[in-house]
Amino acid sequence: MNSREITLVSAATVFGAVASAIAVGLFFNFRSSKNRCSENGVLEKKSSRQSPFDPAKRKGYLSWDDYFMAIAFLSAERSKDPNRQVGACLVSQKGIILGIGYNGFPRGCSDDKLPWSKKSKNGDPLETKYPYVCHAEVNAILNTNHASAEGQRLYVTMFPCNECAKIVIQSGVSEVIYYVEKRLDNPETAYIASHKLLSMAGVKVRKHQPQMDQILINFKEF
Repeated sequence: MNSREITLVSAATVFGAVASAIAVGLFFNFRSSKNRCSENGVLEKKSSRQSPFDPAKRKGYLSWDDYFMAIAFLSAERSKDPNRQVGACLVSQKGIILGIGYNGFPRGCSDDKLPWSKKSKNGDPLETKYPYVCHAEVNAILNTNHASAEGQRLYVTMFPCNECAKIVIQSGVSEVIYYVEKRLDNPETAYIASHKLLSMAGVKVRKHQPQMDQILINFKEF
């Protein structure tokens, strides 16, 4: 074996060792990151279960607020709106889900025959989504199978505008829990009016404070 071949073999050996080290490192980093995620509140199928002799309840389960808000977020994934997906979940005083909804067009109105755009090139509002879309809060209230919304809580991913606030008040909802408010730095008249209406009507309003960073649903590992 000449010096050139020896050099090539040595280089290949070193490269292989480095590649193996990187692969092992990535594997353990991946596993440790999964463990860290679990500790931070990511829900996933656990590789090790609690001892069958342990009488304690499971740790890391969802709080009621996170549970209902997560359902609102999941409902938002059904929205076809390309710019903003909003979800809502209406809950009774006893913690029973009465209705869920997301922003979209009314029943029987094709998602493909009405515009989803936010602005019109011609300045025509009828070429935008706004005259046609039903908001998530309204759909959640209307999807209650005729159950009364009196005294119930409404979880919504985005703070309701003034038009939705009117319906929330008229339906008897007693509390609105929202995750984010649109344009906090430059509030629109619709949201200023919404705050005023809800306050005057005695509807409680609070911002959701999640106890978990994220929730992971993996169908393949169930």
